[in-house]
Amino acid sequence: MPIYHELGKIPHKRHTTFKKIDGSLHYEQLFGTEGFNGMSSLLYHLHRPTMVKNIGPSIDLSPKAAIDKNIASQMLRGWDVPAHEDFLESRKTVLFNNDLNISLAAPKSSLKNYFYKNADADEVIFVHHGSGTLRTMLGNLKFGYGDYLVIPRGMIYQIDFDTENNRLLITESFSPVVTPKRYRNEFGQLLEHSPFCERDIRRPDYLETHDELGDFIIKIRKENILHTITYASHPFDVVGWDGYNYPYAFNAKDFEPITGRVHQPPPVHQTFEGHNFVICTFAPRMYDYHPEAIPAPYNHSNIDSDEVLYYVDGDFMSRNHVEKGYISLHPGGIPHGPHPGAYERSVGQKETLELAVMIDTFRPLKLTQTAADIADKDYWSSWLE
Repeated sequence: MPIYHELGKIPHKRHTTFKKIDGSLHYEQLFGTEGFNGMSSLLYHLHRPTMVKNIGPSIDLSPKAAIDKNIASQMLRGWDVPAHEDFLESRKTVLFNNDLNISLAAPKSSLKNYFYKNADADEVIFVHHGSGTLRTMLGNLKFGYGDYLVIPRGMIYQIDFDTENNRLLITESFSPVVTPKRYRNEFGQLLEHSPFCERDIRRPDYLETHDELGDFIIKIRKENILHTITYASHPFDVVGWDGYNYPYAFNAKDFEPITGRVHQPPPVHQTFEGHNFVICTFAPRMYDYHPEAIPAPYNHSNIDSDEVLYYVDGDFMSRNHVEKGYISLHPGGIPHGPHPGAYERSVGQKETLELAVMIDTFRPLKLTQTAADIADKDYWSSWLE
């Protein structure tokens, strides 16, 4: 998110001496993506961030396709994915391609015994159920229902949950996640017609600084392999930083829907984008106000994209039966639209209280065995009357 931010203590000029109280130097680190061309921040550590003590065992996390080259519409019962104590082990990939992984997680315990770094992907964690604190080397963020937590690749973090009842939708993007280009000016500022603005973005507001040496386990995901690395200093030893590359939060309730006299196409709901995919927020909104408007979405052909819709809350007008945590996949190559009766039922309706997250990909998605196990086997034929 291209907003300049600073936290803690930093020197007047970058790449200059910045001394501790005892006269020794802080250690500067450039934290950025896309070489030296992408967004970056400058961090100042108490200890060298390079002190590796041990490289331990690794685990292959590569998703495997149970259903490849899919043409059937799918409905997954997302909350059938069982809860798990460990944060990382709770994450179950259900859909994936070469641009992103889409996972579900129901972690019961906070991430306390180790730190985590995703060196492969930016993460967008949507919080369907639960609350707590995202703790990172660049500061902390409180989170709750309806929050998107956007975590840049390479960010070291832990998560503290308030309770054991948590449900997360996680998108891992192998390209940087940014706000839609059409809503930004040449300087990166969100424009007046954008459905959200910088005031809606919550940035880290508390920098947790630890001056500790010892054994600190960081689990690092790189090339779909989870490595276990032991460092000699606490990863949260940053005394200050500034720049553009940091985690932030945005809540779906702060998305201001764009409406019109007749039905608006899905791009008006767009919230984020990466290479070959977009993430959209279907927030509570007034329906179309033409006197003869049909609020239900018209049938449309998925020629170029697979459409994923994660159902969060409210009444989902276009489906005859859907529950919280359900995930629909309408693949490219065939048209899709409202279920029988939904088109007609929508006429005259004034508003919807639905909340859903849509992920449109421009390359086909594959389904894992986890997805196949929680799929409604008859969903593809549910448009027959």
